[in-house]
Amino acid sequence: MVKKEGLNVALVGATGAVGQQLLTTLAERSFPIKTLKVLSSPRSAGKKIDFNGETLTVEEATPEQFDGVDIAFFSAGGSVSKQLAPEAVKRGATVIDNTSAYRLDEQVPLVVPEVNEGDLHKHQGIVANPNCSTIQMVVALEPIKKAYGLKKVIVSTYQAVSGAGLSAVDEMYEQTQQILNDEAISPELLPVSKDEKHYQIAFNAIPQIDVFQDNGYTFEEMKMVNETKKILNDSDLPVSATCVRLPVETSHSESVYVETEKGGATAKDMQGVLKEGAGITLQDDPATQTYPLATDAKGLPDVFVGRVRQDLDAENGYHLWVVSDNLLKGAAFNSVQIAESLVELGLTKR
Repeated sequence: MVKKEGLNVALVGATGAVGQQLLTTLAERSFPIKTLKVLSSPRSAGKKIDFNGETLTVEEATPEQFDGVDIAFFSAGGSVSKQLAPEAVKRGATVIDNTSAYRLDEQVPLVVPEVNEGDLHKHQGIVANPNCSTIQMVVALEPIKKAYGLKKVIVSTYQAVSGAGLSAVDEMYEQTQQILNDEAISPELLPVSKDEKHYQIAFNAIPQIDVFQDNGYTFEEMKMVNETKKILNDSDLPVSATCVRLPVETSHSESVYVETEKGGATAKDMQGVLKEGAGITLQDDPATQTYPLATDAKGLPDVFVGRVRQDLDAENGYHLWVVSDNLLKGAAFNSVQIAESLVELGLTKR
């Protein structure tokens, strides 16, 4: 792909679910691209990908591929990012990493543009894209923090199977059909493919996402805890999470409990604050059964918030229902937003 103006862009992990969504988002938002390299593992090299009416050939991701690249999107797993992201930076690229490899690195900003765009000024070549479940929650928390301050956050997630990859989605559909046909099933992937035990996801709820840590929380839960504190720049904020996988293909849903520093706000006040929040669409009318649904959020970049209620016992406690497309705002869209912010702020070159 060659154009007269724009940036030289590379995408590592182009054949994966998030990589495909990144390409779609780049095209839909008319991101200024001069040249585009689609990169992947050796086994995917040679595949063809359509982008903006052109057919691109996937090439193997090697250090030399980043020569002359301005922005490199990484979405091919943490080990690949650890190996190749520094090589891309050495060659002058700014890396936007969609894995967990650098999210808690003190030298790497972890950015959701609606919340902490200013942290991009600190980047030293790599910008981390947060975990999908964290992104949608902090977008909802930010306007509350600005208006009333945050004292405590407790979240329970109801996460889509696509967060575990396309193969997990295929397994969900296969299990569903097998159960309907009264056939035996043999789970192989969830909750964690490398663990010894696997459970069916069809018609089920699995209270484990990623591996357990020594403290009894899963790695996914600790991502939400630590990433939220980093993005909101509040290391002392009490945050707790319970993450559950449901048989939903796309869009994560979250029940979020928030205690504010300032009291006195009604549920209506909180709705008003959220309605004006960047990137938020308020859907909240119990009289008409209006609230966010995973099926409605699919394919849309917004963070949808509803079921806003004041706690029955805590005067400064509030409950929210937060839904967003985990492959879009939770990954690809936020990554492209970061790239757009880097361009707007003149930060693509260090």
